[in-house]
Amino acid sequence: MKLVSYNVNGIRAAAKKGLYEWIIETDPDIICLQETKAQPEQVDLSVLHEAGYHDYWYSAQKKGYSGVLTLSKKKAKEVQTGMGISQHDDEGRVILTDFGTWTLLNCYFPSGSSSEERHGVKMQFLADLRPWISGLLASQKKLILVGDYNIVHQDKDIHNPSRKDKPSGFRPEERAWMDEWFGSDFKDGYRLIHPDQEDEYSWWSYRAGSRARNKGWRIDYISVSNPLAKKVSDAGHHHDAKHSDHCPVWIDIKL
Repeated sequence: MKLVSYNVNGIRAAAKKGLYEWIIETDPDIICLQETKAQPEQVDLSVLHEAGYHDYWYSAQKKGYSGVLTLSKKKAKEVQTGMGISQHDDEGRVILTDFGTWTLLNCYFPSGSSSEERHGVKMQFLADLRPWISGLLASQKKLILVGDYNIVHQDKDIHNPSRKDKPSGFRPEERAWMDEWFGSDFKDGYRLIHPDQEDEYSWWSYRAGSRARNKGWRIDYISVSNPLAKKVSDAGHHHDAKHSDHCPVWIDIKL
């Protein structure tokens, strides 16, 4: 099956740029969208329903903010929204869809770029996410967690690793969290296939023609739990999709 993750930076704006047509043409089995910035009643997904997709939403309480949406051709056996922590759940950051033999988590990690306060919220999210995931792994070993993590993991995941200002997204404490994440229960689906690839990014600033010059960051990931690592057969980025300041990331996995 093909699994895609895409921060669309507003599903209504992305739809006007051909998002739905791109999804139908690309035909993933599951596509997880982040930063939908919409409530379900504000969006007409009929064309995707006709293409065979079920839709599972978790929107932020604040209108026009955050939110995640999972579109799957296979109907989920169970859906769970949130982590049980209102600080994060009110922002619509995590939706779980269980398919019986494996479980998918679609996540939009907080950005800390706007202020030190928001960076603190981000670090609290990371601290809270890890034990919650450990609890899930106790009963379901086959987990996939996709989304916009808003963190650069390695130097090769950013175009200018020598920068000294260390913005949120490239700070030692959050990169250390990623080291532990990919060094214990999970593997980076993209790096399983392309361990040494450089200059491959998933987000570019709208400023200074960054995308055209490929001055980007790789901050969108598909993490697979260790029992699934050998099931990943291919992975990459859809650079043709330009409905957002991100591009979709994808894996092919034998489930």
